[in-house]
Amino acid sequence: MVTDLILQDDWHVVAGSQDLQLGKILKVCLLGQDIVLWRSSDQVVAWEDRCPHRGASLAGGWIENDTLVCPYHGLAFNGQGKCIKIPAHPNQLPPERSKACVRPYHVQERYGMIWVCLGTPQHDIPAFREWDDPNYNKFFFTGALYRSSALRAFENFIDINHVPFVHDGTLGNPEYAQTGNYKVEVKPDGIHIHEAGAWQASLQMTGEGNTDRANFHISRPLTACLRRGTDLERMTIFFTVSPTDEEKCFAWRWMLLNYEVPEKEFRDFTDTIIHQDVEAVESQKPHRLPLDLQAEYHLPSDRATIIYRKWLKTKGVTFGAI
Repeated sequence: MVTDLILQDDWHVVAGSQDLQLGKILKVCLLGQDIVLWRSSDQVVAWEDRCPHRGASLAGGWIENDTLVCPYHGLAFNGQGKCIKIPAHPNQLPPERSKACVRPYHVQERYGMIWVCLGTPQHDIPAFREWDDPNYNKFFFTGALYRSSALRAFENFIDINHVPFVHDGTLGNPEYAQTGNYKVEVKPDGIHIHEAGAWQASLQMTGEGNTDRANFHISRPLTACLRRGTDLERMTIFFTVSPTDEEKCFAWRWMLLNYEVPEKEFRDFTDTIIHQDVEAVESQKPHRLPLDLQAEYHLPSDRATIIYRKWLKTKGVTFGAI
């Protein structure tokens, strides 16, 4: 049972909208809990993957007449999770207050992604202010699997020191590894990292690069926005990680650019960078993120990740941490 109320009461991406077609049942896992997703009429439904009759998985069932049918005994459940058909007793329906109901979870569809909260939402889904700006070109990168803690995967995103080495030959260059000063602030709306970064290759893939610094806003323990560039060439990355279990997660990202890039080359370039990140994070031991600052050695340029770990500890985040 998950005891981390901070993550349990937050929103997490479990699928891309395009992954859940009408008439399809999708099984996912979040914080160790198996979930089934399906579309009932015009809404997304998220349930515990367990039939209340004999505990069978609903994921192997099917959609029929806007109900989900359990594959074990054929009980059919409507979009509200109520049993409305029992094939063994066609003239009998469960009493209104019976246990013949599937456990529902909070679910929303936003930014082309499906978000689920297992507990009681304490906030709305994280804001993404560029989403409705028509001046941006949008590129979605579906969930990348990390066989490591979601906290490790997320910390890698805000770690500026790894870029010259993990991404040598793609995004970074070891000859420009020196890190300049940057500022980190903890505010009521999260952690703000100002003017951080090292030399990075141009996303237009010209072979050139620059030292434009990035700003990060960590709004939730596992969600952040990175913004860098000038008004003429601006990039935003909306990044969120969803923990499947304590040592497995999926990372989702939108990349928005207010300039043109060749799409196939840009996607191939970004996929390579994601693969490099996954390989690096999965090599870290332990897989769970140490919140005790004495457990690992730190550099002065690690101030962003140090403050992130302190922030997590203060909030009481424990899932995927040691």
